[in-house]
Amino acid sequence: QVQLIESGGGLVQAGGSLRLSCAASGRTFSGYAMAWFRQAPGKEREFVAAISWNGGSTRYADSVKGRFTISRDNAKNTVYLQMNSLKPEDTAVYYCSARLGTITTMALGMAYWGKGTLVTVSS
Repeated sequence: QVQLIESGGGLVQAGGSLRLSCAASGRTFSGYAMAWFRQAPGKEREFVAAISWNGGSTRYADSVKGRFTISRDNAKNTVYLQMNSLKPEDTAVYYCSARLGTITTMALGMAYWGKGTLVTVSS
């Protein structure tokens, strides 16, 4: 089992920045590919960003490319999502997730989930 706890959400004005963190506990963190998904009110959960077990490979949704950066620190069992130039449409609950193996952009492919952290971007 892997337990994931997100933090860093909050209210920010459009154009601002936030950094989300996801602390993992349980099995060996470094063996897991990690990803961030988000879900806005009334919408389906969508892929945001993913990172391979060693940080050597990343993938982003087109909507966040150039604005968001995913990274990880395996020594701290933590994955981060740096979000810059935030827009009102980025408002959502952001979820951290984990899986063994390669990166996937599919929520169904993720084995473990955190409870989420709310990001609200005001216009």
